[in-house]
Amino acid sequence: MAEEDKPQIYLITPPEIELGRFPSELAKVLDTHAVACVRLALATHDEDTLSRAVDALREVTVERDVALVVEKHILLVERLGLDGVHLTDGARSVAKARKALGQEAIVGSFCGNSRHDGMAAGEAGADYVCFGPIGATALGDGTQAEYDLLEWWSQVIEVPVVAEGALDEALITQFAPVTDFFGIGSEIWSKDNPTEELTRLIAAMA
Repeated sequence: MAEEDKPQIYLITPPEIELGRFPSELAKVLDTHAVACVRLALATHDEDTLSRAVDALREVTVERDVALVVEKHILLVERLGLDGVHLTDGARSVAKARKALGQEAIVGSFCGNSRHDGMAAGEAGADYVCFGPIGATALGDGTQAEYDLLEWWSQVIEVPVVAEGALDEALITQFAPVTDFFGIGSEIWSKDNPTEELTRLIAAMA
């Protein structure tokens, strides 16, 4: 696969991060690999915790010209100087987020394995649509996004698509021709050396 045809990397933070350690870990990954976007995907809904995390990560991403979006919290985007929001409810909040944040902000939407939700999100103004999980996982109801869905999407729909969830080398090799981005999170952060792990996964695209 030619370099310009390879999917880009979209990083997803762990649900909990140590502010004394994670920003430097993220910086190392961003200094080693080209990354299109970072999603702050913390489990907490505490605004103070989220604000401190944003401050720490924004310093890293702005310096490296990488977009930073927050999961779910539309109202925090402008308040904390973020690039946009990643929604997790399919198409339901896309129009609301677009109206609140304007045309310049990034609005992305996770649509599971639903072609209908993906199309509706795109029509409502989403900048990208995520399908997943791609691999087998005990999370959620276990329903996976199939290859055929992303293949159809990449051939028919112009809205960029992200493949994410329980990825491994074999799945990355398989899905690389039919996705614009790979959403990579626990696949690397759960390892001792996230930078090396991402190197391994990127190599699988070839």
